[in-house]
Amino acid sequence: MALLYVCVRPQQGAAAAEYESFRTAARVSEAELDRHDLVRAPMPRLDDYDAVFVGGSPFNVTDPESTKTDAQRRLEADLARLAVAAADGEGPAVLFTCYGIGIATRALGGEVSRAFPEDTGPTAVAVTPEGREDAVFGGLASRFFALTAHKEGSREVPPGAVLLATNDGCPVQAYRVGDRLYATQFHPEPTTAAFTERMAVYRDDGYFESRDYDTVAGRVLAASVTEPMRILREFARRFTAVR
Repeated sequence: MALLYVCVRPQQGAAAAEYESFRTAARVSEAELDRHDLVRAPMPRLDDYDAVFVGGSPFNVTDPESTKTDAQRRLEADLARLAVAAADGEGPAVLFTCYGIGIATRALGGEVSRAFPEDTGPTAVAVTPEGREDAVFGGLASRFFALTAHKEGSREVPPGAVLLATNDGCPVQAYRVGDRLYATQFHPEPTTAAFTERMAVYRDDGYFESRDYDTVAGRVLAASVTEPMRILREFARRFTAVR
């Protein structure tokens, strides 16, 4: 098995749906995309994997340590080690998304804060000049819409990283470290319909006012978010035998 999806969502229904979103967006079969639930079990040995997708989570790296569960602290440590290894060119290539970008940023010496939240829904993202030269991001439109819902972010990339995509609200939308670590603040995997289903799971978690669900969902469903999925397809193509 060459490609692994790592789940960091406690809600198993949402995790199963996210797996399907990654699999469909990357255009791989179930036989080509393994899965591991990091909330419930430590990181396995990754010797047999060429590349790893790290999914999103309602966790935040900026949560006070006193409020973090044992599972959250353990999985953050596991993912931090994975980020450092990938940045050093060791082990599988890794694409961190959503919550994962915060873990990678901290592990690599960057700063994450609550100063750069983004509302739930589509947001405009611009590819940087460096992104236009990147092997994974280079084929994207120079400006596209992506789906986001987060409470934290970063002003600058961690030391040694190359900024690939940005916007005004949350300046670090995507970056690369070396040639084996990628990270996105936005969600590259869901369709708009899948995203609204995820919204229903987290409607009381403070990402938006629960009473505004229909309005926010309508804005999501009206958006075109085809470009982010191309990131997953190119990442899978570049780093695995999947075609």
